[in-house]
Amino acid sequence: MENTNAPLTANTKDSLPFKNGYSDVNGLKMYYEIYGAGEPLVLIHGGGSTIQSTFSRLIPMLSKKRQLIAVELQAHGRTSDREAPESFEQDAEDVATLLNNLHIEKASFFGFSNGGNTTMQIGIKHPQLINKLIIASAFYKREGMLPGFFEGMAHATINDMPRSLKDAFLQVNPDSSRLQAMFNKDKERMLHFQDWKDEMLLSIQAPSLIICGDHDVVTTSHTVVMSQLIKNSRLLILPASHGSYMGVAESPYPGSKMPGMMVDIIDDFLNKK
Repeated sequence: MENTNAPLTANTKDSLPFKNGYSDVNGLKMYYEIYGAGEPLVLIHGGGSTIQSTFSRLIPMLSKKRQLIAVELQAHGRTSDREAPESFEQDAEDVATLLNNLHIEKASFFGFSNGGNTTMQIGIKHPQLINKLIIASAFYKREGMLPGFFEGMAHATINDMPRSLKDAFLQVNPDSSRLQAMFNKDKERMLHFQDWKDEMLLSIQAPSLIICGDHDVVTTSHTVVMSQLIKNSRLLILPASHGSYMGVAESPYPGSKMPGMMVDIIDDFLNKK
């Protein structure tokens, strides 16, 4: 049963109406937003991000044809934190619990960057929940990231965090100490990431669309390997940087028609029987 620290409310102050609320999820007060109607698609943001900083360009278009359930994960945005490190495995459990609280028995999932790792974990651990998966700019082994990525991460401070992501966090949660805590946990999760076995990806049975940019932080060769391991998958490599094909806040691409193209591709993928 769903418990909230605030009732589910309708928000119409913006041009696009939505409902939002908080749900008790494994020790968190987890924030979510619901847009549109129809078959459900769960949106899982990237590391250091919020719903809006990852998906604001796509939500108005995607919500025309389906119901969107957009979440904010542990320590991110409006969701509370717990006395435990972040992990992709725990994020997957949190999303699964939220869907149970919302009485959603089955959905498709769209995860970007670290949210793509969480989406893969849902595919591995909760196949019964899944219609289809969209895995964007994610990885499963450390070698899949560009050379020097982890060395740079080891020395990173919050001053290295993109200004757009810091602003997006503080817009919905003005507590700068929470921003620092999120940064620290995101950083530690990446630094301590242990490679996943190939068998984990081989176990994913859901139809999957795997997406990467040709100038992404994940190498195209690694993304190709992922598509070969996830047997029921399609692969899309775009002329883009990390998330610019979606219009994410940290990789803006003003005037680009690529987010609209992305929505058309996603619609075709989700609608195909």
